[in-house]
Amino acid sequence: MDRAIPMPKRILIVDDEPSIRMVLRAHLKRSGYAVTAAENGAEAIALLRNENFHLVVSDLKMPVMGGMEVLAHCKDTYPGLPVILITAHGTVDSAVEAIKNGAQDYVTKPFDTDELLPIIEMALRTEEKGRSTIHADALGRFKIIGQTTRMKKIYSMIEKVARSPTTVLITGESGTGKELVAHALHDNSDRAAAPFIQVNCGAIPESLFESELFGHEKGAFTGAVASKPGKFELADGGTLFLDEVGELPKDMQVKLLRILQDGKLERVGGVRTLTVDVRLVAATNRVLETEVDEGRFRKDLFYRLNVIPIHLPPLRDRSDDIPALVDHFVTKFNKRLKTEVEGLTPDALAAMLAHNWPGNIRELENLIERSVLLVDGTVLTMADLPGLTPTNMEPVNIADAEEMGLKEYVRVYTVKLERARIQRVLEEENNNVTRASKKLGISRKSLQMKMKDYGLRNADKTNDDRSDG
Repeated sequence: MDRAIPMPKRILIVDDEPSIRMVLRAHLKRSGYAVTAAENGAEAIALLRNENFHLVVSDLKMPVMGGMEVLAHCKDTYPGLPVILITAHGTVDSAVEAIKNGAQDYVTKPFDTDELLPIIEMALRTEEKGRSTIHADALGRFKIIGQTTRMKKIYSMIEKVARSPTTVLITGESGTGKELVAHALHDNSDRAAAPFIQVNCGAIPESLFESELFGHEKGAFTGAVASKPGKFELADGGTLFLDEVGELPKDMQVKLLRILQDGKLERVGGVRTLTVDVRLVAATNRVLETEVDEGRFRKDLFYRLNVIPIHLPPLRDRSDDIPALVDHFVTKFNKRLKTEVEGLTPDALAAMLAHNWPGNIRELENLIERSVLLVDGTVLTMADLPGLTPTNMEPVNIADAEEMGLKEYVRVYTVKLERARIQRVLEEENNNVTRASKKLGISRKSLQMKMKDYGLRNADKTNDDRSDG
C-alpha cells in the first residue's frame, strides 16, 4: 500500500517590505513550509477567506491595514489560528499589548531568521494541539455543551470559584474540554477584562521553558537580541492557563512553586525581581498523584496546584450529551463546508451512544467533520461513520423512534445501554457489587437500586461482600 505523503504546514506572511517577504518566504520554504505572502492586512484577510493556513506571521505597522487589525480579525473569525507579530524596537509596547489580546508571540526587527524558526515551530505545535477544541454556545453553560448531572456539578463549581484568586487544577482525559473550563473561569471572574494567557507546556522545548514563562533580558543567550517579557508578566492582573502542566521539567517545577508562593520572578539574565498578580489555572490529562508517587512531579507543587480540583468526565460517561454535541457539530460543519446534512439515522445514533470514545469530544468532532464532508445524501448512516460498529443490543424499533422523537429515543436507548453495561460489569466482577460499583463510578447503594430496577439482582448469585475491593 502506498503511504500518504504528509502535507506541509501553510504559513501566511504579511509585510509591506518586499525584502522581508522575500527573505522569509525563501527561508521558510527551505525549512519545509508552504508559504504565501501578502503586502498588507487587507490582502491577508482576503487570502484567509479563500485558503486555509496554520499560522500567520504579520508585521505590526503597515499601510491600508496593520497587524493589530489582522490579529483582531483572526481572533474573531479563526480563533484557533495563531498569529506572530513582527515589530520594530520602538513599538515593542504595542506588541506586548497585542500578545495580551491574543497574539501567539512577537519578534523584533532586525531579527535573525534562525531566531524566528523555533517561535514558528512552537506556534504550529500549539495550533495542532488546540485545533479540535470545541467552543459551543448550544445546550449547556459557559459555552460548554452538556446537561448531564456531572456536567451541571462542574458548572456549579465554575460559578462558585470563578471570582476567587484561588488556583484551579483541571483534570481529565485528552479531548474532554479542559480549555473551555479555563476560559469559563477567566471570563466569569473579576479579571475578565485583563489578559488570559495560555501556555501549552507540552509544546515548548525544554530549553525554552524558562524564557517562555519568565522572559529574558537582551543578551541573556545567543539569539536574545532584545529583552522580552515572559507569560507570567503578560498575564499580570489576569489569568495564566498552564495546559498540560504535567509536562513541566523538574527544574521548572521548582521555579513555578516559588512564584505560587510569593508572586515573584526574575527574567533569564536579569537581576531585578519582578512581582506579578496572576490567577493560575492548570490542566493535565495525567494522573498527577501517580506522577508524584513515581517521582516525576513534585509533591509540594501538586498540593499548590490542587487547591480547587475540577475533573472532567470522559464522553463515554456522559453519553446523554452526545445528541446535543452531534447536533452542534453538524450545524458547525454545515456552515463551514457549505453542506446540508440534516442529522443521522437511529442506528447511527445508537452506535454513537454505545461507542467508547477514547478520544472524547475531539474524536467525535473529527468524525462528524469527516462524515459531513463525504456523505452523499443529507442523512448520516452507519456507512458514513468509520470506526463505529453497530450495537449488538436489541435496538429501539426505527419506526417507533421516528414517532417518539430524538429526545425520547435517546432516553429509551440510554436505559438499554445502561442495563447492558451494568450487566457486563457484574459479569466481569463475578457479581461482586462492591467492585462493580467502583468500576462503574457510582455508589454501592446506587448500583443496588439500578440492579433492582433492571431485574438484575439475584440474592442467590450476587456476591455482596462489602470487604472485598
